[in-house]
Amino acid sequence: MAMKKHQYSALFRFVTKFLKYFLLTLVGFAIAYVMSMSVGAQHLLIMILPLFTGVVWRAAIVLLCLVATTVVFESLR
Repeated sequence: MAMKKHQYSALFRFVTKFLKYFLLTLVGFAIAYVMSMSVGAQHLLIMILPLFTGVVWRAAIVLLCLVATTVVFESLR
């Protein structure tokens, strides 16, 4: 039995890409945070961190809702 090229739905592929880039963004900001702390740019981080945490929490909630929707949709398929 041959595998189909697009075995998963478009919603599943979208959610996995969103999750991948969300996690890559978190890792990138963590690396940037450590590097900026090592060169002494704490005052910039203090200004940017509240904005970043607000955006991350909202994106995480959207991602969680998309994952739940995908689980329900794929289980009904």
